Amino acid sequence: MPTGRVKWFSLEKGFGFISNDEGEDVYLAATSLPEGVTTVKPGTKIEFSIIDSRKGPQAMSVHVVDVPVSLAENSRINSDDLAAMIEDTIKILDKVGNGLRHGRHPSGVEAERLGRVLRGIAGQLEA
Repeated sequence: MPTGRVKWFSLEKGFGFISNDEGEDVYLAATSLPEGVTTVKPGTKIEFSIIDSRKGPQAMSVHVVDVPVSLAENSRINSDDLAAMIEDTIKILDKVGNGLRHGRHPSGVEAERLGRVLRGIAGQLEA
């Protein structure tokens, strides 16, 4: 069975292309994906059989072999370190909250730094 990697795939369009090991582009219809698989990411390694259609080679009997690791998952912080960051951030937020109760807003530098930390934590939680 030939193998290749997904070049691109669009769920909206219902098709994409595979670059097989010989460098040939092979049409991949959404209906050829295995049961339960609705989309594939670029770089996903797959096995497939090829039929010659009117428009060129087309993949059939597709089987997903290997899914590439996402960059977001690769850059995730260790969960213990993330928990410590969140605990430290809670302490900082408590301090800022107490200041706000007394009419004191954080300085521009403090607010900017806190915003970056919160966005960073949110990015780690969403990854």
